[in-house]
Amino acid sequence: MKAHSLLWMPVLALAMLAPADASAQRRQGIADRVAALEQQANAPSPTLELLKQIEDMRAEIATLRSQVEELQHQNEEAARSARTQYLDVDTRLQRLEAANQPPPVVLDPAGAAVDAVPADATTPARPAPAGAGEKSTYDAALNALKAGEYVDSARQFADFLTKYPSGPYAPNALYWLGESYYVTENYPLAIEQFQALVKRYPTHDKTPGGLLKLGLSQLGMKQEAEGRKTLEAVVAQYPGSDAARTAQQRLKPATPKPAAAKPAAKK
Repeated sequence: MKAHSLLWMPVLALAMLAPADASAQRRQGIADRVAALEQQANAPSPTLELLKQIEDMRAEIATLRSQVEELQHQNEEAARSARTQYLDVDTRLQRLEAANQPPPVVLDPAGAAVDAVPADATTPARPAPAGAGEKSTYDAALNALKAGEYVDSARQFADFLTKYPSGPYAPNALYWLGESYYVTENYPLAIEQFQALVKRYPTHDKTPGGLLKLGLSQLGMKQEAEGRKTLEAVVAQYPGSDAARTAQQRLKPATPKPAAAKPAAKK
C-alpha cells in the first residue's frame, strides 16, 4: 500500500505544477501585449507626421507669398518713380517750349501784318499761348496719368482734345492719350492717337516718340512686319535721338538660347 502511494506522488506534483505554468505563460502574454501597445503609443503616428508636414508647408508658402508681395510692391514703386520722373521731364520741356513760342502775328483791320511790339515797350503783356482753363485741364489729365489712373487720364485727354483740338497742348495731349491706351494694352486705340500725332504734327518734339510708340503698338498687336517697318522709319528719320536708339534695340534679333549639350554616349 505504501509503495502504491509513492507511485502517485509524481503525478500529483505534476498536476499541482501545471496551473502555475499556465498562469505564468498567461502573465507573460499579457506583458508582451502591454509592451507592444506601449511601443505603438510611443512610435510617431503617420497621421500626425502628415499634419506636421502640411503645417510646415503652409508656413513656408505664407513666407514665400509675403516675399512675392514685397517684390511686387518694390517693382510698382520703382515703376511709379520712373514714370513720374519721365513725366516731370516732359512737363518741364513743355514749359520751356511754351515760353519760347514766338508772339502771335497781329493783323490790322485791312488784314496786313503789323510788326510785333518791342518787348521793352510800355504795353500790356501779350497773352499766354494757352488759356488758364486749357492749361489746367491739360495738367489735370497729366496728373491722372502720373498717378497711374490710365482709364481716367484717357478720358480726360480725349475730352481735352474735343475741347481744344488745335490748341498748343494738342500734340502733347494726343501723345499722352496714346500712352494711356498703350500702357493698358489697348493697342488699336493707341495706334489711332499716334498716327494722328505723326500726321498732323510731323515736326513736333513729340512726333519721334509717337512714331516709336506707333511701332511698339503694332508689335503689341502681333503686326510684326508693320511694326518693324515703323521702327526702321524712326531710325531713318530721327537718327541719334532717344526714340531711334530704342527702336534700334527693339529691331535687334533675339539672342538664341544655346542648345543643351547632348549626354555622352555610354561605351
